[in-house]
Amino acid sequence: MTNSSFAWILPAAFVLDLVIGDPRWLPHPIRLMGKSISSLEKVFRNGPFSDKTAGALLTMVLVPAVWLVCAAAVKVAHAVNPVFAQVLHVALIFYALSAKSLKTEAMKVYAALSGGSPDEAKTRLRMIVGRDVTCLDEAGVARAAVETVAENLVDGVMAPLFYAALGGGPLAMAYKMVNTLDSMIGYKNERYKKFGWFAARLDDAANFIPARMSAIVISLAAPLVRRSCMRTMKTALKDGRKHLSPNAGIPEAAFAGALGIRLGGPNFYEGRLIEKPYIGQAIRPVAMEDIKTATSLMLVSAFIWLLACWGFLVA
Repeated sequence: MTNSSFAWILPAAFVLDLVIGDPRWLPHPIRLMGKSISSLEKVFRNGPFSDKTAGALLTMVLVPAVWLVCAAAVKVAHAVNPVFAQVLHVALIFYALSAKSLKTEAMKVYAALSGGSPDEAKTRLRMIVGRDVTCLDEAGVARAAVETVAENLVDGVMAPLFYAALGGGPLAMAYKMVNTLDSMIGYKNERYKKFGWFAARLDDAANFIPARMSAIVISLAAPLVRRSCMRTMKTALKDGRKHLSPNAGIPEAAFAGALGIRLGGPNFYEGRLIEKPYIGQAIRPVAMEDIKTATSLMLVSAFIWLLACWGFLVA
């Protein structure tokens, strides 16, 4: 999607996401993606292939299928009226974005903490993280929320806009299928270690460029929320590779540098202690207010990245 006549599509989708977000009453294709993954997982697991091959085949079927369905819909809409096709692009890209829902869910955790309800904060946190939250103290809850905001800046905003700028709504939705596959079958546990390996590697590849661009974008956004640009970039460069994920560590390190806190460290997942390296320097302890600052930094970063992608389209 490089025609300048489409330049209004990205801002329109971005604003729509900020205004509407992801209300429960609105049908969402990501939920349909999840149902299709769950249903077809049983089919492919019961086939004549090994778990590793079956999982790869599932991924190689679903990702192109999403692109084909969306591309066909856009083509039909264009045949009726080119404006309809542009509106469909806006809708598809809107569905691929999750800036408002990310802020909303993180701020629910903050509201519970600030209201003196740690159990409610953990309940809210459990909905957006994969780790065990029962034993977390207030700082641990805040740290987990900040890490989620940082990581999902890439998954929920930067990567969808990146692929939307390259290929419109269909490519943005194909990326979301990659991301949804990783979130559902990309775990390194006994059930999915082999079955989800290809989905996890594909997600790593899809996020490679957006994750690395996030270090620059977050550093540019940091001064706009009264944080140090240089410390943000230095921490991203120094600690971005410490994470077990090849991509998640970069935005997390940038956020750690901007906020002046230490993220990462060991956490429990499904009852098992997973040793993870610390990211960033603990200039001060993590506090609940860091959740608010992190959501502001995420939104400013998202806007800067929107301008960059929009500039690519109109150039």
